[in-house]
Amino acid sequence: MKKGVALVTGAGSGIGRAASLGLQKAGYSVVLAGRRAEELEKTAAMADPDGGAMLAVPSDLTVPEQVTALFARVKSEFGRLDVLFNNAGRGAPAVPMDELTYEQWMSVVNINLTGAFLCAQAAMRLMKTQDPMGGRIINNGSISAQVPRPNSAPYTATKHAITGLTRSISLDGRPFHIACGQIDIGNAATEMTERMNAGVPQADGSIKVEPRMNVQHVADAVVYMANLPLDANVQFMTVMATTMPYIGRG
Repeated sequence: MKKGVALVTGAGSGIGRAASLGLQKAGYSVVLAGRRAEELEKTAAMADPDGGAMLAVPSDLTVPEQVTALFARVKSEFGRLDVLFNNAGRGAPAVPMDELTYEQWMSVVNINLTGAFLCAQAAMRLMKTQDPMGGRIINNGSISAQVPRPNSAPYTATKHAITGLTRSISLDGRPFHIACGQIDIGNAATEMTERMNAGVPQADGSIKVEPRMNVQHVADAVVYMANLPLDANVQFMTVMATTMPYIGRG
């Protein structure tokens, strides 16, 4: 059954790929956005034959003109947008904050925060003017939107900022039937978390192996949030490996 049109950023790997495939299988037409065209095409090649359409649109989401072009493509191909999953992001080297370069700081801010803002802004413009009006924005906050890991100032700062962006979108979108929620994810098994199998630094200075969970659970959660009617919303959801050192971290 067709569900509408979804746009997923960072759709070429990890959580973005899993969420894209989950939405497509659920019946959404899914636009895949990210910088790596080859990886976006790999995601599209994994599509369920009984699901919705998939369209790869390589885009650098830190460049306003490319974001504008991306959403223009969504409108021209599908006529509307029902769901944006603001997922694209990156981290910086895990070094003491005073050793970070300006360029390393800005590379994280530009995609994690500014890129998310630009996409949310473009989505709201489209959702306000389409008929029927409205839609849903889901932001990937991460556990780091709540608590930091050691030596993670750029990532943690931007993910805390995503929480403020989520709340602002939720408030400003109300008159236009635009819902916004945030999913905070802990240790989904993706390429990004493979290092946890060898152990990662803890707040007490120790190195510990951390448990991970199947990324499919994240995809299922995103689909659940997306499928809600616009008069209901998951404002914040935390989905995590049950025994990871988050509750009681520090």
